[in-house]
Amino acid sequence: MDKLQHYIHKIRNLLKMTFVRVLLFVLLGIIMYATMFSNVRPEKLELSLFSVAEQTIRSPVTIEDKESTEKKKKEAENQVEDVYVVKKEIAQNRVDLITSIFDTVSEVNEEAAEENEQASEKAKESEKDEKPKLVSLDEKLERTKSQLTEEVTKEISDSVLRTLLEASPNHLSIAKDVTITEINHVMQQRIPADGVENAKKRVQDQISLTSLNNTLKTAMVELGRYAIYQNEFYAPEETQEKRQTAVESVEPVKILQGQILVEQNQLISREVYRQLELVGMLDNENSIQPFIGLALVVLIILAATYYYFYELDKPQEVKQNFLLVYSIVFIISLLLMKGISYIQAFEYSDILYIFPAAMGSMLIKILISEKLALYYSVIIAICGSLIFNGSITGSFHVTAAIYITCSGIAGVLFLSKQNQRSKILQAGLLVAVVNILVILALLLLRNGQMDLVEYSFYMVSGFISAISAAVLTIGFLPFFEAGFGILSAMKLIELSSPNHPLLRKILTEAPGTYHHSVMVANLSDSACEAIGANGLLARVGCYYHDIGKTKRPQFFIENQINIDNPHDKLPPLTSKNIIIAHAQDGADLLRKHKMPKEIIDIAEQHHGTTLLKFFYYKAKESGVEVKEEDFRYPGPKAQTKESAVIGIADSVEAAVRSMSHPTPEQIDGLIRKIIADRLQDGQLNECDLTLKELEVVAKSFNETLNGIFHSRIEYPEMTNQKVTQA
Repeated sequence: MDKLQHYIHKIRNLLKMTFVRVLLFVLLGIIMYATMFSNVRPEKLELSLFSVAEQTIRSPVTIEDKESTEKKKKEAENQVEDVYVVKKEIAQNRVDLITSIFDTVSEVNEEAAEENEQASEKAKESEKDEKPKLVSLDEKLERTKSQLTEEVTKEISDSVLRTLLEASPNHLSIAKDVTITEINHVMQQRIPADGVENAKKRVQDQISLTSLNNTLKTAMVELGRYAIYQNEFYAPEETQEKRQTAVESVEPVKILQGQILVEQNQLISREVYRQLELVGMLDNENSIQPFIGLALVVLIILAATYYYFYELDKPQEVKQNFLLVYSIVFIISLLLMKGISYIQAFEYSDILYIFPAAMGSMLIKILISEKLALYYSVIIAICGSLIFNGSITGSFHVTAAIYITCSGIAGVLFLSKQNQRSKILQAGLLVAVVNILVILALLLLRNGQMDLVEYSFYMVSGFISAISAAVLTIGFLPFFEAGFGILSAMKLIELSSPNHPLLRKILTEAPGTYHHSVMVANLSDSACEAIGANGLLARVGCYYHDIGKTKRPQFFIENQINIDNPHDKLPPLTSKNIIIAHAQDGADLLRKHKMPKEIIDIAEQHHGTTLLKFFYYKAKESGVEVKEEDFRYPGPKAQTKESAVIGIADSVEAAVRSMSHPTPEQIDGLIRKIIADRLQDGQLNECDLTLKELEVVAKSFNETLNGIFHSRIEYPEMTNQKVTQA
């Protein structure tokens, strides 16, 4: 163990160099990359077109099959028929045209009749026996044609117009109504370009059913056939819009992760070969994308780790210590995961549940901090999702990530208030419950069919994971504590046990000092907790801070029970040497027993460089020329809040104990005087205690001491006795 400490000390010294710290992160990155490299390396498949697949091949990714999507869109577009619209205004226009023809014929006939009537009257009035000049049919025809358009006169034969002009008004009116009615009826229906002739035939058939004479019916048929016109036309814009809607409604064709592309012994057709090429299974040897992705994951993890330790508000030496511990725990966990993943390769796909996921988080929680332990749980889960991805087709095993994260966080939470080493196993049992519940939830979410034996295997795996995590934590903890000199809460709890050899030594050899240490511990613990310092460290440090007094216990007043004070017979200089020596004697004794550095520092620093006033003034009164520096403790001054608070509490407890029936006002005044003396003497110059925190410390001391030295009821039989115990 001494050699281990020696090597670790050398490494810590090297970490002071920026280059070495960078080298450590590079080493971490290389180890991470090496452990996960094989898990992201694409599988090499010997595949060729029209060969037979030797195994079932699944897609490793989810990707859109753009070629199939385009093909599907083209099919959807082709399935949309051309859009044709009916122009209803055409029917009205054709009806209006035929109406105009009939109206024109009627008007021409009426005008001709009037002219003929006028001509007959003139002939009667005339003395000459002449025939009246009547409007002939040809004239009426010419007049009718002149009132019609050239297009109409070209399409409608003169015989039709003659027949209409010759028809009686009554017959002409009937012919008009029948013709327009039938035209309107037929034109209300769709008449495509290739259906015009059929429509004309329908009009002809309907008009032929009338009871008019054949000549007039023939004219009506010709007019009806002329009026029928195409009313259904192709609509390019509407057609394109409908096709676009059909194309947009097509969902992209995707090859899903885990989808079977080709089954074992199946022929690899052109389509299958194209899909294999699309998902990147034909050019795996040249693919570097997975390796770049892994490098980015590693860089992100390292950057986050570096940032955490860079922002950590701790002395540089402590940060270097923590970084080494974190790195070692992280590497152990990675290698352990990698080893278990090799078992997974032998058809034990769910062996990942046996990984002791809570081990690293519990160790980091105990040795460093809860915050870093939670961060570690997330990081190791990411790495685990890659390392245990052998049984799935994707890059990340999400189930493994969820399980490792939950197990790690459970280890942190259940250990958060468990400060004794013996409680780690209890925390492991609670983690086992969480593991089992998480595994059960994940299995049920799969909705698979499993029997009781399979469920039992998973439950046992979760239990083994938690218990092995607790056992490994207990096993590794002493090596980290001893090798790195880390003073964990559990170590402090063990050091506070009355059965510890050094505490038993104080209790048996200097009982007064032991009682004084306990009182100072009560004061310091409360005050340190009040200002956010480590109360547990302060309490345990107080238990050992006067261990040096066991070398000469009778020379210290708290141990002088029923004996004379030996200092009365010694010169002040000798007494001074004995009293001052207890700080260094205590530190030496603690070092001999390999106690943590923090406890040794408290023993050395709790008196700082304060002046031993009693013997200094006694020496001056004796007439001997003395220097004040000779009667001061050698120091060093308090370097931490805990050491400073303990130093003040040590003086306060001794001073208050010497008072007879102290009042709250006297206690408060004494506390503030001692703090003021320490400030004026510069004893707090080297620690980071603020004036505001000193005020909190004073109030805490006040509350604790008033609780100890409270008023007692004086019983009748004790009226004339002095109460000696509080």
